[in-house]
Amino acid sequence: MVMVAALTIDPYVLDTLMRDLVGHDRRPASYLVYLAIWLAACDRVACLSHQELADRTGLSKRSVQQAIAHLSGRRLLAVERRGRTEAALLTPLAPWRT
Repeated sequence: MVMVAALTIDPYVLDTLMRDLVGHDRRPASYLVYLAIWLAACDRVACLSHQELADRTGLSKRSVQQAIAHLSGRRLLAVERRGRTEAALLTPLAPWRT
């Protein structure tokens, strides 16, 4: 028997953010990347390469790069670059909580 940890996702992410990113912005890839980062970060910081995110979401690496840029521009994601070849530190933000 395999134990699976429970994941808590803010209802706003499922009810409002999904409609906003997928319907209004027409960026479903951004929504998938946000969820993957949220899951990996457990509401803190994730250190994932573009390739790791592509593997987790089934998206292309380029789609992941565009999604990260979009999420960062929307202030839904903080990106801290540590070096040219190192994976960035990704922090999913929740501006609706403030």
